[in-house]
Amino acid sequence: MSNFNSLAYYWPELILTVTILVAVIADLCYRREQSINVAWWVLGGLALTLFAVRMGGSSVSPLFMGMVASDPFSDFFKVLILLSTALVILMSFNSNELKDYRVGEYFSILSILSFGLFLMVSAIDILMVYLAIEIVSIMSFFLAGYLKKNPHSNEASLKYVIYGAFSSGIMLYGLSILFGLTGTTKFFEMQNAISSLGSDSNLALILSVVFILVGFGYKISAVPFHFWTPDVYEGSPTTITAYLSVAPKAAGFALLIRFFNQVFGDGTAMTSESWMAVNNLPWPELMAVLAAATMTVGNLVAIQQNSVKRMLAYSSIAHAGYMMMALPLMSQSGVYGIMIYLVVYLFMNLGAFFVLIYVQSEVGGETFNDFDSLGWKMPFIGILMTLFMVSLTGLPPTAGFIGKFYIFASVIEAGSQYYWLAFVGALNSVVSLYYYIRVVKHMYLIGERSESIGLPSSNLVTLVLIVLAIPTFIFGWYFGPLTDWVNQSFVIYQGM
Repeated sequence: MSNFNSLAYYWPELILTVTILVAVIADLCYRREQSINVAWWVLGGLALTLFAVRMGGSSVSPLFMGMVASDPFSDFFKVLILLSTALVILMSFNSNELKDYRVGEYFSILSILSFGLFLMVSAIDILMVYLAIEIVSIMSFFLAGYLKKNPHSNEASLKYVIYGAFSSGIMLYGLSILFGLTGTTKFFEMQNAISSLGSDSNLALILSVVFILVGFGYKISAVPFHFWTPDVYEGSPTTITAYLSVAPKAAGFALLIRFFNQVFGDGTAMTSESWMAVNNLPWPELMAVLAAATMTVGNLVAIQQNSVKRMLAYSSIAHAGYMMMALPLMSQSGVYGIMIYLVVYLFMNLGAFFVLIYVQSEVGGETFNDFDSLGWKMPFIGILMTLFMVSLTGLPPTAGFIGKFYIFASVIEAGSQYYWLAFVGALNSVVSLYYYIRVVKHMYLIGERSESIGLPSSNLVTLVLIVLAIPTFIFGWYFGPLTDWVNQSFVIYQGM
């Protein structure tokens, strides 16, 4: 589709672009103490963008001469990105970490990051893939180091830049090899070219895929590309840590699914034969090993943490491993499980981080000891944190159980060769129970009980936490609307 005709299908991105410009201009008009008002402009733009995404219907077409795709699959992830961004902006109002800074540009950068994530989930050209990842990475560098007076934030940003530049360089080299082999940058043209390559091209093809996996693995915090995650998450503002653990991870999985399904597939999306194009290496087994390593490393190191924030950082690595369990299959049930898991992960993980933000603002710390007797002092916060911890573990009747159920069901359904992966996943879920319930232990079994009961001082905090807690609980036993939404979104652009 031509560039001009594509604009009719590009309303969400156009609205988001206008939102970015309005936010930048509005920030120039406010004094420092009023710069938080920029958030309301951004929230209004995000609401209009969400409306445009949902009103887009079920059109499936390539836009801008085959650079991006418009389809329900990308719309699904755009909704997750918008929800994550809006919730993080709302919780930023209650963050003590940001109170000494002008925050207008903080909200502007968040909206630019959302735009980059939109491009990631709809890219069908390797040039757009690289541009989208760079937009997301650069904005993430800024946000990770936003607390300029905090040396830990400066360190987080510097480490993020170093790891990001290294992984992007390796990924770009892999993409250039793939371009050299196929002579095109379009996903589906690459697919046709790869299918006609001889066996003498296998080594170059394998190298390109390995290098590309480095870049994608970096975005989703997969082992062994995860080393940046704990330090960056710990040093960043907690609101940004919560955002990085959800939105870029969702976009990374969307890009990973679309790229490998369409470039190395057999021409029909979401089938178990999708890895057969690279036939000299057992790719499903390799991806299964990476999934097992990711969840195991994340869980074992999380046990050793004394900081709840750092524990949640390592647990986000483990959750990436759980979702990666479905990648070796590249089947409908596998991708279906990943999409369901990402929805429930958004609510329960943001909920846990937002409780941590509130505890930081009230107590001034983020260690396990700062949660001592919190369940008695603040029953509302204690009950919700317990719900989020149980859901992150994957216990019924919470949404986390449903997410893991669909992931494990897809692995078992794939055949006996993946039973070992399901067993490793189950063991890791048991391990995660230790450090998640440790938070509950500190809230209810350690410390002195309080005779006075405290409630959140902000109605906004109460509202946001309730909004996150309701789906976390309800989707554990009434998940029909969730599965219906995923079913409707299970339409991906298949090429000409």
